[in-house]
Amino acid sequence: MKDEINFDRIDKDGPLTFAGKYEVRADELDRPEVINAGVIDLDVRVEKGPVAAEYVAEGTARFTADLTCSRCAEPYPFANSSAFHVRFRPRPEAFSEENAEVEITSEEELDVEFYSERAVPLRDLALEQVQLSIPMKPLCEEGCLGLCPKCGVNRASESCKCEETVVDDRWSALQGIREELAKKKNN
Repeated sequence: MKDEINFDRIDKDGPLTFAGKYEVRADELDRPEVINAGVIDLDVRVEKGPVAAEYVAEGTARFTADLTCSRCAEPYPFANSSAFHVRFRPRPEAFSEENAEVEITSEEELDVEFYSERAVPLRDLALEQVQLSIPMKPLCEEGCLGLCPKCGVNRASESCKCEETVVDDRWSALQGIREELAKKKNN
């Protein structure tokens, strides 16, 4: 199959290069901040790794999407191009079930994916790279002022009439002391 990384082919033919474009729906990403998703463009080169049955994939994933800003709740366009490095290793026999979690024991294992089948769909790899590229708290711009916590107006597009000073009630006991000090100072 053309749209998969087949480890048997790599064993036979040596390093291989793969490329693909994959349409993705926002609901496939299962991220509420993604409103609309575009095409994922994936380029990857896969070769045998230094460890037995390990394969190393290096490539680039490019995509566009419309995200919701986590401060002002407005949609904005997002484009990303990111390089990735993934090492595929056979799933340890102790974790033979597909959904069983394998514990990462060292920092070097952060880029390892475990396989139980000798082929990995390119679309799955592309979706994973997109998931890793989407910011945890997307911002339309770094200086986004967000929404007013009192009236809810978007402070980037209009100014609100709410009082700017926020008083923490926990400090109210000290208010009387401030007033007494001011009176003593004036006397």
